[in-house]
Amino acid sequence: MNPITFYSTNLKTPGVYFREALLKGLAGDKGLFMPEQIPTFTKDEIAAFSSKPYFEIAFEVLHRFLVGEIDPEVLYALCKDAYNFEVPLEPVTASQFIMRLDQGPTASFKDFAARMMGRLMNHYLKQDQRKLLILTATSGDTGSAIANAFYGLDSIQVLVLFPEGEVTNRQRKQMTTLGKNVKTIELKGKFDDCQALVKEAFSDPELNYLDLSSANSINIGRLVPQIVYYFYSFSRLRKGQPDDSIIFSVPSGNFGDMMGGVLALKMGLPVRKFVIATNDNDEFTTFWQDGTYSKIEPSRNCLSSAMNVGHPSNLARLVALYGGVMDEKGNIHQQPDMELMRKEIFASSVSDAETRETIIATWKQHQVMLEPHGSVGWKGLMNYLNEHPEDAHQLCVSLETAHPAKFPEEILKLLQIDPELPESLKGIEHLPESFDKLNNDYQAFKQYLTTNYH
Repeated sequence: MNPITFYSTNLKTPGVYFREALLKGLAGDKGLFMPEQIPTFTKDEIAAFSSKPYFEIAFEVLHRFLVGEIDPEVLYALCKDAYNFEVPLEPVTASQFIMRLDQGPTASFKDFAARMMGRLMNHYLKQDQRKLLILTATSGDTGSAIANAFYGLDSIQVLVLFPEGEVTNRQRKQMTTLGKNVKTIELKGKFDDCQALVKEAFSDPELNYLDLSSANSINIGRLVPQIVYYFYSFSRLRKGQPDDSIIFSVPSGNFGDMMGGVLALKMGLPVRKFVIATNDNDEFTTFWQDGTYSKIEPSRNCLSSAMNVGHPSNLARLVALYGGVMDEKGNIHQQPDMELMRKEIFASSVSDAETRETIIATWKQHQVMLEPHGSVGWKGLMNYLNEHPEDAHQLCVSLETAHPAKFPEEILKLLQIDPELPESLKGIEHLPESFDKLNNDYQAFKQYLTTNYH
């Protein structure tokens, strides 16, 4: 079987193999890499996942994309090393579950992608005797997950940009207390400003000597591992009936998590509906409703801070998957198949007031603790089920993307409970921090890069 090639969503550069797409991060025309062919699983192959541990399902999924690119034994070992933590599926009702993606080393769903991507990158860089500088913009959890996944790796340096005042103390300290090969910048601006500076640096020919790459969800190496937990949750909850199907609700910001799910659908996972739940940054909900897309500038500052994205980078991938073309600035050059998109996806936007109400109600009614992002996902699912009562008893999984202990002030205020810290967060408050501060100015950022990296 020939290796899969990856094309750019801007359609102006030739296709590349996975290794190049992974190490490059962004295509030369500023587009995002997408697989030319999406591999598929049969129903029997998906049924067989029920007897496999998480890391073996990860191997099966990744191997389909990396066939001919990496030795299967090597990939198997990398998956086993990356996924050494639990993936709880917490029942809320008989048919509704919370998938807790918060048990990894930084208590965030980003660990699933970052750990696998770090191992794949390190594997290829060692083969090539190369070094990379990873530039990453974060709205909350990406930075800490990337910083921790790449911390101490000889072949990789990491620089994380985060928006001033929009990440929690614990989220910030997970990035700023590491040192070694990890540096951080607090930017006077929004997440979208951080993302824009990173993208501009990638396309600046004067910085080619730095060998830049991305570890944001714009990198295909982040996207592919996020397919896995959709297959995993179905494998654990399926009833074994021929018509088994599942509804997922995904709290969405930059749309990488959601794209992993939609790719799982295209690979054969029997998904009845994807609920895309956003906060007040509701540009996608409007697009889904009437087919017109307009960025929100600046993005709205909401309680679910990691989802404060006014123009999701991965939306270009979703548009491409449904036959359309969207450039990196959000201009649609070819409209996607909106009818098919609406058949497979339900979009819902959730206010901060609803987010808080849902945290309180879910705890009172079910003794299930949600943090703000998971609350948006759960409320989005409830909104879908209210509009579609015929699916009331359908198997549903809502994603909890971060540990409640990352948002202690809000949880304490709403529930009068200080959430217990997972091992990964214990003692972090007392560690010394180190980070730089910059204004939202590309020339200042470029000067920082040329001064600090040679």
